[in-house]
Amino acid sequence: MNDSTVSSTTAAIPRKELTFRVVVLGLLLAVVMGAANVYVGLRAGMTVSASIPAAVMAMLFFKLLFKESSILEANQVQTCASAGESLAAGIIFTMPAMILIGFWDSFDFWSVTIIALTGGLLGILFMIPMRKVFILNNDELAFPEGVACAAVLKAGEEEAADGESKGEGRNLLFGGLLGASVAISAKLFGIIAGTLEAATVVGSRIFYFGGDLSPMLIAIGFIVRLNVALLIFIGGAISWLIAIPLLGGAEQFPVALDGAYEIWSSQIRYIGVGAMVLGGFASLVSVRHGLIAAVKELRTNLTSGNLLKPDLERDIPTWAIISLGSVCIVILAFVNYRFTGGIGITVLSTVVMMVMGFFFTGVASYIVGLVGNSNSPVSGMTITAVLVAGGLLWLFNYSGMEAMVATLGIAAIVCCVAATSGDVCNDLKTGSLVGAAPFRQQIMQIAGVFVAAFIMSPVLNLLHNNIEGGIGGRELSAPQASLFASLARGFSGEGTLPWNMIAIGVVVGAVILTIDWYLKRQGSKFRAHLMPIAVGMYLPFGLATPILIGGLLAHFYSKNTPEAQHDRVLHKGVLFSSGVIAGEALMSVGLACMTALGFRSLDLGLSPGLVTILSLVAAFAVVVFFAKCTRPNTIR
Repeated sequence: MNDSTVSSTTAAIPRKELTFRVVVLGLLLAVVMGAANVYVGLRAGMTVSASIPAAVMAMLFFKLLFKESSILEANQVQTCASAGESLAAGIIFTMPAMILIGFWDSFDFWSVTIIALTGGLLGILFMIPMRKVFILNNDELAFPEGVACAAVLKAGEEEAADGESKGEGRNLLFGGLLGASVAISAKLFGIIAGTLEAATVVGSRIFYFGGDLSPMLIAIGFIVRLNVALLIFIGGAISWLIAIPLLGGAEQFPVALDGAYEIWSSQIRYIGVGAMVLGGFASLVSVRHGLIAAVKELRTNLTSGNLLKPDLERDIPTWAIISLGSVCIVILAFVNYRFTGGIGITVLSTVVMMVMGFFFTGVASYIVGLVGNSNSPVSGMTITAVLVAGGLLWLFNYSGMEAMVATLGIAAIVCCVAATSGDVCNDLKTGSLVGAAPFRQQIMQIAGVFVAAFIMSPVLNLLHNNIEGGIGGRELSAPQASLFASLARGFSGEGTLPWNMIAIGVVVGAVILTIDWYLKRQGSKFRAHLMPIAVGMYLPFGLATPILIGGLLAHFYSKNTPEAQHDRVLHKGVLFSSGVIAGEALMSVGLACMTALGFRSLDLGLSPGLVTILSLVAAFAVVVFFAKCTRPNTIR
């Protein structure tokens, strides 16, 4: 059944869509999902789409409290809620770099809020004229997460009619309890370690292996599934198991474990940067025709009377897009001037923001349609933006702090635009499959961005000031922001970049693109997508190990079923995983709140050896419990 068939069928049956309860629940979940993903992104270097868990929560809430509710109401809730998650990705990948370069001591509320709000709005506005290009008139893009969310909504409606919705709630609840329990054990009582890792020196080479004790990371692997989880692990293996031993230099470090992290941080992860730069430019080339078509669509809508179209074909009017977009540009120009204090650099920065934001809207939309929202390499696009912006500012002889701040400001807007536009594209695909009105979804996206923008700075300050090491420390490593800070320093003359490693990364990226091209020609189900491998290269290896475990569990549960049934087979596990992510992330934010209020961790005085033993036992128990709770029910 294609989109037009769904639309014509649902159009004949008027159902509630935008109601008061939808707006309230959607805005509440936008705040909750945004706060949770601030922690997830700072910890794991990636965020996970909130669409499916938000859709399930909405269906459960409505069925428990209201006799009549529609699938369209649940769809509007997830549309609004996912805006908070996508905006969190745009902010946490970039704004912490302002702390790391020393421009801020704490996150400036109005600067962060305005950047989040304007960047998120531009992502929505840029995406609207591309809806037909990528969603309705493109047979190449499968939109795996958009289709999966639509399937969850339809299945939830059927199960609610059969009285089975309570089972969905239990899956989310048990997952949340697991995530919260591990967070409490590690961070409040200190009875288990956050990471199990070890390094040893052989000759002059350091050999490392480890894994974070985090069910949240296993859940991420389960959701993105084996292909992407394995690619992230391969990237980590390239950096940590191959490149670090090959580089040598162990004699410089008295502690092998510290040496492994220092070599990776200062040298090896830039291989991933080079690979991402190549991937970003390759993505731009792949969507060039879609961008041209989007410009034509915008011009057509401006002259053809959008308001006269049926609800299921209507977008926000073009005049509103242009007006609101113009306001955002003026506000951003003011922010740029406030950061830099110069007219010339303000004009240059604002122009680069808009041009690159539009281009990467097309890239993000295309990639979301290809591999899903959770797998969209937003950080890779932003790295490309940082290099282009930094290079242009260097050519115009800007340097020092003003150049660093301007570069990071450009990166922040591009990142927010790319993250939000990809999320909008995914949600509009879901809406087209369940018969939602596009312009109503766009209104809910705008509302979600508006509310979520105001909680970004408070949550960032809360975590930075109340988690040991703050942002940039071991727990909240903020890998993307650290990289962007290093790149900004290099272009502004305040630091040096390992260009040899970046060049090696470009070569590695070219090899990976060639391998992926060959696999595509052979019709292989396994693909060597460049961005997940590059992400694995610049993430701490401890994150890749549990992500791979989650991917393996999803694979074992679905390997004997046709691919078309995988979403249904893994539905229970996805819900449980969503609960785990929300539980661990929200508990971590809650513990940071307790610290801010004066509560401190409870030191039970356990010896390091006992903590290690308890951690090993806990790691085994978490994997077993996770495997049991995600085991699919019998398919009926």
